[in-house]
Amino acid sequence: MGLIVQKFGGTSVADAERIHRAAKRAIATQSRGNQVVVVVSAMGDATDDLIELAKKVCTYGGVDTTPPKREMDQLLVTGEQVTIALMAMAIHAQGNQAISFTGGQIGLVTDDAFSKAKIQSINKQRIFEQLEKGRIVIVAGFQGMTADGDYTTLGRGGSNATLVAVGAVLKADVCENFTDVDGIFTADPRIVKNARKIDRISYDEMLELSGLGASVLQTRAVEFAKKYNVPLHVRNSQNETEGTWIVAETPNMEHIVVSGVALKKDLIRVTLKSVPDRPGIAARIFGEIAAANIVVDDIIQNVMDDNTANISFTVEHGELNDVKPIVDALVKELGGKLGPTYHSDLAKVSVVGAGMRVHTGVAQRMFKALADARINIQNITTSEIKISCIIAKEDGPKALQIIHDAFELGKA
Repeated sequence: MGLIVQKFGGTSVADAERIHRAAKRAIATQSRGNQVVVVVSAMGDATDDLIELAKKVCTYGGVDTTPPKREMDQLLVTGEQVTIALMAMAIHAQGNQAISFTGGQIGLVTDDAFSKAKIQSINKQRIFEQLEKGRIVIVAGFQGMTADGDYTTLGRGGSNATLVAVGAVLKADVCENFTDVDGIFTADPRIVKNARKIDRISYDEMLELSGLGASVLQTRAVEFAKKYNVPLHVRNSQNETEGTWIVAETPNMEHIVVSGVALKKDLIRVTLKSVPDRPGIAARIFGEIAAANIVVDDIIQNVMDDNTANISFTVEHGELNDVKPIVDALVKELGGKLGPTYHSDLAKVSVVGAGMRVHTGVAQRMFKALADARINIQNITTSEIKISCIIAKEDGPKALQIIHDAFELGKA
C-alpha cells in the first residue's frame, strides 16, 4: 500500500461537475490500494473575487485604504474551506468515506507573516488516524494558523506548498499536482505556441523556473520537495496522460543544455542614489527590507568617485506599496543626496538548464537572439544554471518566444 497526496487547483474544482471528477480520481487512486490525502484550492476565481470584494469595501465612499493583511487572510481562507467541504460531500455521494480539515485542524502552524506565511510544522497524527479508518482526507491548501490561533495564507500558489509539506511530513510515495495543463512546459504555452511538455526536470531547474516566473509551482513547494526528496508529478486533471516528473538530478540531465525559458512580467526597479559607500550600508538597507518580508530579485551597486554609491534592486510590482515607505525612510536616514527612484514597466526573461554547468556559449546565444530582435538588455544576472536579463515589459512576450526558438526548445 502506498501513500499518495493529490492536489487539485482552482480550475480543477471550479464547479460541481469538476469537483465530482476530482473526487472520482481520488477514489480510483484509493481503490488501487493506496491511502489518499487530497489538498484543494478555492474554486475557480473565488480568491480573486474575494480580493475584489475587499477592494470595494476599502474604497467605499471615495476613501481609498489598504486592507490590513491579517483581515485579508481571515477573508481569503474561506475560499478553500468551501472547497474541502464540497469535495468531502462529493466523495460521500459516490459511496466512499472522506473527512475535511482546515489548515488549523491538522495543526499546520506558520509564522505570523500574514499574506505570505511560512510553514513551521504540521501535526500528522490526525491525518494518519483518519487514513487508518479508510477515509480519504481532504485538506485546505494555501492556509495555516499561527501559534496564537490567527489564520494565515501562504502566498499565491500556496496550495502547492501545502501539497508538498503534507507529503513530506507523511513521507508520501508521490505528490500529484493536478492542474489544467499537461505538465511543465519549455515556456508558458499561453505565450509561446510551440512550447513543449517536459517529461522530467530536476528540483534545481524547477526551483529556478518557479522563481523566475513559471507559475505552475510555487518556489517554496519545490524547496520542500528537494529538501525531503519528495517526487512531484504535475498532471492534467482532465485526462490520464502522464505529466512532468520533478525529481533529483541525474547525469543524463546535463546533456540538455537549456530545459526551459521563463518570463517574470511586472517588475519595479528601486534605486537609492548617492548613499554613503561604507561597510554596513547594504546590510542596513536589505535588513530593513527583509524584516518586512519583501522578496528582492536582482541587486546592482555602482560605486561613485565621491565615496558614495547607487544601489538598485528589483521587486515584483505588488510589493511597491510595502517597499516604498521603507526606502524613503532609509534614504532620509542615510543622508542620500537624491531621492529614490522607482522605475516600472520592466520584465525579466531567463533561460534555465542543468547542462549549463558543463556547456559553453549559452549567454552568447541568448544575447545574440535579443540583439537581432533589437531588444535592449538593461542588466544581467547569472547563477550556475540560469541567465536572466531585465528588459522593457512590452518586449517580454516577444523575447520569450525569440529565446525559446534560439535554443530550439520546441523540438523533442
